[in-house]
Amino acid sequence: MLTRIDRIQLVTKDCEASATRWARLFDTEVIREDRVRWLAARRLVLRVGESEIELLEADGIGAVAQHYSRVRSPVFAAGFAVSDLESVRARLDGLGIHHVVENGQLYVTGEWLGVPALRVVLTPDEPRAPAGLLARLYEVTHLMRGFTRAADRLAKIFDLDAGGFVPIRSEEFGYDGLLAMLRPDRLDRIETVTPFDLHRPMGRFFYRQGPCLYMFYAETRDPAAVRARLLEHAPGAYVGPRDDSSPDNLWVHPRALDGALLGVSRESFAWTWSGHPERVRPASG
Repeated sequence: MLTRIDRIQLVTKDCEASATRWARLFDTEVIREDRVRWLAARRLVLRVGESEIELLEADGIGAVAQHYSRVRSPVFAAGFAVSDLESVRARLDGLGIHHVVENGQLYVTGEWLGVPALRVVLTPDEPRAPAGLLARLYEVTHLMRGFTRAADRLAKIFDLDAGGFVPIRSEEFGYDGLLAMLRPDRLDRIETVTPFDLHRPMGRFFYRQGPCLYMFYAETRDPAAVRARLLEHAPGAYVGPRDDSSPDNLWVHPRALDGALLGVSRESFAWTWSGHPERVRPASG
């Protein structure tokens, strides 16, 4: 049903300025501009590897304007590709879950899903020519109390194999949760977690904001090039190793991306903490 993470929607006060920042850091490309009426927002869509970033700027009173004024994270929705949108629509109808279809996409809010603050947009799966320094998006992080309830609900609604979900706990970042894997052979997933250390950044954020979409992750084939670009254009926003070796994992501070927190790992490296470390391929070069 859900084949992969294929996009993230971000709210912004200025689509063009945000697109310029993404292009400067990751060589993303603007591929179209339109309007989403039910969100009361204009939209600028960027190609990010084989995935897309949808930048949403409020142009009226609606969900995007409300999110921008009330939520500290600009991550508005997690986007998934689906093999058959009509079958998903029929499944949601059968479960009594309200949804909205516009411009060939299907939207479901967290209230309709029964998972607080998890807004989802579904798009028919299609091949795309990759663009830029990032290869693709593969993870979105959702914060709420009772992460197991969220994972169970996602499994039921989207026919995911809960037996393949991967427990995850981080003492370093202070959270406990599950990786709700979309498929056993791919890294694509929703990381649904509950922070337990309110002295850590995630815990402080959760204490002030409550349930929300917190951050997202991308893979790259060339982490050294990503690091070099960040150190050139946003040195204060780069978080990661600075020695001569190519980093396996790094983060981009929200100040560089209009408040969005982005993690970047080299291709396959996230299997290290995703249940199959044997699938991690050696770094090239």
